[in-house]
Amino acid sequence: MRADDNEVAASSKCCPNQLLPENLYHEQLPNVGTLIGESGRKLCRPSTIARKFPIIRWLPRYRSAYLVQDFIAGFTVGLTTIPQAIAYGVVAGLEPQYGLYSAFMGCFTYIVFGSCKDVTIATTAIMALMVNQYATISPDYAVLVCFLAGSIILVLGLLNMGVLVRFISIPVITGFTMAAATTIGSAQINNLVGLKGPSNDLLPSWKHFFTHLPSIRVWDALLGVVTLIFLLLMKQLTKIKWGNRLVWKYLSLSRNAFAVIFGTFLAYILSRDGNQPFRVTGNITAGVPPFRLPPFSTTVDGEYVSFADMISTVGASLASIPMIAILEIVAISKAFSKGKIVDASQEMIALGMCNIMGSFVLSMPVTGSFTRTAVNNASGVRTPLGGAVTGTLVLLALAFLTQTFYYIPKTTLAALIIAAMISLVELERISDMWRSKKRDLFPFVVTIVTCLFWSLEYGIVCGIIANLVYILYSSARPQVHITLEKINGHEVALVDVKQKLDYASAEYLKEKVVAYLNQQNCKVHLAVIKGQEINSIDYTVAMNIISLYGDLKALDCEMICWNWNIGSAGVVCRLKTEMRSIFKFNYELEELIASHFDTSNTASTVTIETAQGQVNAA
Repeated sequence: MRADDNEVAASSKCCPNQLLPENLYHEQLPNVGTLIGESGRKLCRPSTIARKFPIIRWLPRYRSAYLVQDFIAGFTVGLTTIPQAIAYGVVAGLEPQYGLYSAFMGCFTYIVFGSCKDVTIATTAIMALMVNQYATISPDYAVLVCFLAGSIILVLGLLNMGVLVRFISIPVITGFTMAAATTIGSAQINNLVGLKGPSNDLLPSWKHFFTHLPSIRVWDALLGVVTLIFLLLMKQLTKIKWGNRLVWKYLSLSRNAFAVIFGTFLAYILSRDGNQPFRVTGNITAGVPPFRLPPFSTTVDGEYVSFADMISTVGASLASIPMIAILEIVAISKAFSKGKIVDASQEMIALGMCNIMGSFVLSMPVTGSFTRTAVNNASGVRTPLGGAVTGTLVLLALAFLTQTFYYIPKTTLAALIIAAMISLVELERISDMWRSKKRDLFPFVVTIVTCLFWSLEYGIVCGIIANLVYILYSSARPQVHITLEKINGHEVALVDVKQKLDYASAEYLKEKVVAYLNQQNCKVHLAVIKGQEINSIDYTVAMNIISLYGDLKALDCEMICWNWNIGSAGVVCRLKTEMRSIFKFNYELEELIASHFDTSNTASTVTIETAQGQVNAA
């Protein structure tokens, strides 16, 4: 117990009917100068600098034995990254090389700023889909959003706003992920069978598929379906119990590379005199992209578009893309942290820097990739240095292998994307929510329905709002238990508030107590409000406590606030000093009741005797 509490307790026991000392209820304001000085000292501490640049902590402890493991992991991730990057460039509505442009700078930047050794930064299917609507206008839009999203994420990270991700629940994240995976997979169903899809939206994609069944290209459909089955079967190799399990694991991890190599080889050998049985990726611009400032203006169809016009076109995506990117990287970091505490703010700083630096090499928005992070982890990576191998492999592919990429069948890339999306549709999560708490299905359903049939950006906002409804409802209707007990021969209403009070719940407490006492037909003359769990209150609650005191007076009922937190009592007492007498501390309940009624009886006797004396004198 604090010294102030001891003083209050002693004062209330010694002189329960007197006002408590003036200084006990003073509001304790922080010393701004001290806070600024302490913050400045924290910024200059080596530990703070090491937290902002995690490479300072792990690089001095790096061992030569780690090098081989990091190389193997980085190389394996690179084999997965290259075909996926090309595929996601197509999903974004950009030329395929933009997917590769987005796949290397994040790998290098995360080495310096990242705090989780397994995380791989690159473009993802969800990011590609969210950027599609304006990237199709001009690639400059995607690059500018990459820079602006990175700047927003970096600022939020520097302000330690990682706590914001706690307001987005798992049902909302699950609904968003499943809706995005369904939308992305559906958008590729046309490419899988050789059709040119008109849209990346759910319903138009399936409508086009069913209305153009006679136009399906047989060779594309055959290769696409076989590739998809191959990928799904290869994923199950890790479950084989016999033989060398390490061999099965690496075969499974290499499934994307095998699928692309086979499809490319088949398309190459079957091409004759310019005739191609498959729809292929086509020309990919060779060479490493130039390092330059992101475009703050552009030209579309010969017309100049200013920075303000570009921002106007992007609109709400400037809020939704950073939010989704943060969600993905924090969720992935937590999934692979293995018992370590994830610093969400530091991951935001790392992601912000990855996007900012990526925008200088024509990257679209990037975030953590669950698939490639899982590959990285399964490959036994020891430090973030494995990202350097992945980034280097992508650069080598851009410099020397772009002519080979020409023959990658689009149906193969579609199969890669669909296989990756199938793994994100976790139907078991729905049954888990049903078993644990059915109410959580509401924000899940709101999120998935609005994401599927409206848009991803507004869908997750609707899900968050639906989830916050529960929090607001709980806040507005706290658990208030009122019981009628007979203590020392007196009927007493005990009001037990089971959670924190704030402005939303202030009126509810007052209504509950007044309604209960009205039901007792004025038989109760004392209400005791327990305050052990009321840690803090605001002005609105204080006003309602004062109002409740007056209402109970009108019902010929006294009110005592028992064992409240000094800070909470102070809010009421600073508002109205006469209220100090109702706060009692450190009493046992029986002692409190006895003291109150003894005092009341004494006061009543004095009043009667005074009145009788006045009558006799008259």
